[in-house]
Amino acid sequence: MSKALAKTAGRSRPKTALLLGLCLVLFVILLGLGTWQMQRLHSKEDLLATIDQRTHSAPRPLVDVEKEFAATGDVDYTPVTVSGTFLHSGERHFYATWDGDAGFNVYTPLALDDGRFVLINRGFVPYDLKDAARRPQGQVTGKVTVTGLARNPLPAKPSMMLPDNDVAKNIFYWKDRDVMAASAGLPAGAPLVPIFIDADKTPNPGGLPVGGVTIIDLPNSHLQYAFTWYGLAAALAAVLIIRLRCPAKAE
Repeated sequence: MSKALAKTAGRSRPKTALLLGLCLVLFVILLGLGTWQMQRLHSKEDLLATIDQRTHSAPRPLVDVEKEFAATGDVDYTPVTVSGTFLHSGERHFYATWDGDAGFNVYTPLALDDGRFVLINRGFVPYDLKDAARRPQGQVTGKVTVTGLARNPLPAKPSMMLPDNDVAKNIFYWKDRDVMAASAGLPAGAPLVPIFIDADKTPNPGGLPVGGVTIIDLPNSHLQYAFTWYGLAAALAAVLIIRLRCPAKAE
């Protein structure tokens, strides 16, 4: 009987060793995922602190913000002020929702004194008021000063789930700055400021577009994710300890 038990125990040892090895690999992976989430947590907290500092700072001239963008490539949510004349015929329409209503954010080229243009997100209009002719009061003429938040351009389509932009119908599902500018009827060779500007809540004549539509809502659930991965690692460790102790008790 003892020989049979010894033979059975001998066959079980490789399986136990394999199980132990697999569990150790999984344990290391779970710890790595938890640590990765902690690193992302610190990065997200730094980003949120930067955004908070920027949004509560005084508006800066466009030239200063451009210099910072050229140096760092990041001026997102930096308050900026700029003066120029709107080219309303070049309105580009970005599909969006606001207060539960579907519609468009209106991006209008602003002609600067130096001959360049910058795309201004003037704000939201309801879907049935996409046509600028139906909201003539908001088509302000002459020189204006716009204050808002600088926004970085997107390097590419942010998600394959988004539809392609319908340039022919002037409906954009992602902010392709170069295509928006190229389809806006700007003068040939007109240089373009490399950033967008989201206008603030200053009311437009007639109430449209509705400005101040920038949404700053960056989810930060990395701590919960880290606890989940670390918790799974702890549970796995507990199971391993129990499993390794059971044969000793049986003997």
